Amino acid sequence: QLVESGGGLVQPGGSLRLSCSGSGITLDDYAMGWFRQAPGKEREAVSCINKGNTTFYYKTSVKGRFTISRDGAKNAVDLQMNNVLPEDTGVYYCVAASSTILARNICMLDGLWGQGTQVAVSP
Repeated sequence: QLVESGGGLVQPGGSLRLSCSGSGITLDDYAMGWFRQAPGKEREAVSCINKGNTTFYYKTSVKGRFTISRDGAKNAVDLQMNNVLPEDTGVYYCVAASSTILARNICMLDGLWGQGTQVAVSP
């Protein structure tokens, strides 16, 4: 299973670090992604990383602010979120992909999903 952590309430311009921990699976064996779902909107890809750590996807609005990374020792995938904006608010989910379409300009993953962690950006 996957468990997300690190969400919370943060002011605009602040930072959060989300972590997705795996149990029963080795996350380095999978393409991984962070998705978010804002209230009333569909789930969308925020950032994704392929199995070999050679291909990265970032949603245009988060480029230069968010960074996805793996921590093999912890069997985790993190999302560092800097200079957050109110539009970054939503429930953030990680996915270990069994179905993968991933390039610099597209990320479509499906597979094992976590339960989500809430991020709220507000003054």
